[in-house]
Amino acid sequence: MLLKFRKPIIVLFILMSTFSVYFGTQLKFSFSFDQFFPKGDPDLEFYKKFSKEFESDDNFLLLAIENKPTVFDSSFLATFHHLSLAVKEAPHITRVQSLTTLSVPVKTPFGITAIPMIHMDSPEYYESDSTNLINDERLVYNLIDSAGTSMVIACKTKSDLGMDESRELTDRVDSLLVSYRLSQNAHILGRAYFQRELVDFQKKEMMMAFITSIILVTFIMFLIYRKPIGIAISLGSIALGLLLFMGYLGAAGVELNAVSALFPVIMLIVGSSDVIHIFSKYVDELNKGNSKQIAMEITIKEIGLATFMTSATTAIGFASLYFSKLKTIQDFGLNAAIGVMIAYFTVLFFTTSVLSLFDKNQIIKIQNDGSRWTTYLEKIFRVTKVYQKRIFIIFLALLMIFALGISKISTNYNIEDNLPRGSKVTTDFLFFEKNYAGFRPLEFAIESKTEEKADDYLILKEVDKIEQKAKSTGVIKSSLSLATLYRSINKMNNSNAKESYLFPEDEESFYAAQKIVERGLKDESNVLLSKDQQKTRISARISDIGADKIKALGTELDDWVNKNIDTSLISVKRTGTGLILDKNSEYVTKSLLQGLGFSILIISVLMAFLFTSFRMLVVALIPNVIPLLFAAAIIGYFGIELEAGVAIMFSIIFGIAVDDSIHFLSKFKLCLTHGMPKEKAIHTTIHETGKAIIFTTIVMFFGFFLMVFSVNPPTFTVGVLIAVTLVSALVCDLLLLPALLLRFTK
Repeated sequence: MLLKFRKPIIVLFILMSTFSVYFGTQLKFSFSFDQFFPKGDPDLEFYKKFSKEFESDDNFLLLAIENKPTVFDSSFLATFHHLSLAVKEAPHITRVQSLTTLSVPVKTPFGITAIPMIHMDSPEYYESDSTNLINDERLVYNLIDSAGTSMVIACKTKSDLGMDESRELTDRVDSLLVSYRLSQNAHILGRAYFQRELVDFQKKEMMMAFITSIILVTFIMFLIYRKPIGIAISLGSIALGLLLFMGYLGAAGVELNAVSALFPVIMLIVGSSDVIHIFSKYVDELNKGNSKQIAMEITIKEIGLATFMTSATTAIGFASLYFSKLKTIQDFGLNAAIGVMIAYFTVLFFTTSVLSLFDKNQIIKIQNDGSRWTTYLEKIFRVTKVYQKRIFIIFLALLMIFALGISKISTNYNIEDNLPRGSKVTTDFLFFEKNYAGFRPLEFAIESKTEEKADDYLILKEVDKIEQKAKSTGVIKSSLSLATLYRSINKMNNSNAKESYLFPEDEESFYAAQKIVERGLKDESNVLLSKDQQKTRISARISDIGADKIKALGTELDDWVNKNIDTSLISVKRTGTGLILDKNSEYVTKSLLQGLGFSILIISVLMAFLFTSFRMLVVALIPNVIPLLFAAAIIGYFGIELEAGVAIMFSIIFGIAVDDSIHFLSKFKLCLTHGMPKEKAIHTTIHETGKAIIFTTIVMFFGFFLMVFSVNPPTFTVGVLIAVTLVSALVCDLLLLPALLLRFTK
């Protein structure tokens, strides 16, 4: 039927590819840490309400400028000051602070006056200015580092900047740094900078993945087919599937994100697998003396169903990612599933239509290595027949080794491990982690439970205790609260002595300070107090010590609050984007198990439909679960943190690994249907499917292994792990699966 309409089918695919070229140019890229927030999480819902009442906690852009051995140099300070003033005019900036623009209030007999933090025009004061600033916990790790070798321009930006706004802002900052000749000594941190740099990185990563995959597939197709027409058909089919998929993404308005770099590799590898199986079967039938028409009809009949099953199982593996709490991962899974089916239908209709136009000698070079392959495959069959017990013992021993590795798995996710290695955005991130308070926000939402307002004495006295406890942990170097303002005023009232940076001891001192806050610090207090005056916040930043460690620290702080804070007076809840991001580690294992459970269930239904035997179902699943356990063991033994990006790997492994099993079992069933004895059926299956299974595994291995060249740690990890475990899947399919069939099937 397909061959009858092959010319219209070819024309249709050419037309679809034309539309895909257009829609492919409409693809958009995006990056935001919001993409990794777990949907429906109660802490996320709380944070959304919190940020509406106050502001988002990532609306900042920090510019650190180094000047070694010291920033206290008149020429540097003048340049830094002018840059601080210029940055104020950058788009989407609402406020700027730096040490050269700030003054310290001093109480005198004639009232409160202000003196500059740094006497820029008086070098004789530099030594005392340096000592004062570095010993001031309000400033060190925020606006100056502890060594006095760099200073920060702290910018507050509009909340929830989009991609275009972030690019406009950061491009303007870059141009200012160049014009002031400070770009070589500058480090940048903030949401807008992350968005621009990581989106540009995504584009580069996708392009590199596409180019390297094309080169690899071309090389492998050349080794297999050797004829220009055969290579052109196979490559054209694979590239067409990818083009149609990109066209679909553009037409559907899908925004490509942090995990989208996997799309080209997945499409090229899945397409290659389908093409190799169809191609191999077609050539085999031609070798038997069948005409082109009969050879293709047999190929579609026998391989078409098996290829559909493998594509469906792969798609199900990806679709299982829908169980993730992360919308980014959900979208990736659903779109990858659609891409797999696009690749299948492209091969089923387009490849078979074009392939049937050519004779065997036009599409593949006749080689004399058939006897060599026969020898290899015969050895594999004899091993499975003679050494069944040894095979079972070896795999049982491996399962125990895997179990130990799995017990070592950690979910201590941190931001650094998800940033591109060697890039400036990572270097800048690590600079702020080492020299300043870091990036990861932590908020304490505090609400009055009495008639007291959130800025009253008794409330803020408790707030001060919480803030001091948080800073005593050693990983929270920066914090800001209403209590901070009152400590600053108390310090001012006591000649700015360091030891006077304390919360007012009595209500009289507190309410005297409150008048100063209402007169001169209203802007600062507004972002720390809700409009109804019932809620306040402690805004802090915590070092990137890992999700598990931060969770343990959070539990410690919560316990301390319950024991040391008057919880009848206030309620305290940790929140912020950092805490929401860390919740991924809580969900990743649960989502992974749900997704894999769903995949195994659906694939079991497909297997049951194919074989109508529970025993065959169990035999079929065992070789495909072992690669998953192998991958999990590698993660445990090598200390790889299990986070959302890495968790994707398990669905990919199961979805792809089961493909070769289906091809093997489909041929085995066909042989049984033709009346062959079990042993003969397995012998024939190994000889007729073994070569294609080995070829497809080679393609997939090198396709994913190419990700070793990625500077993105999750992509690198996923690529290497999938490549290695697919080899284990091949071993299971060629050794364990035949041994199980020989021993446990009727």
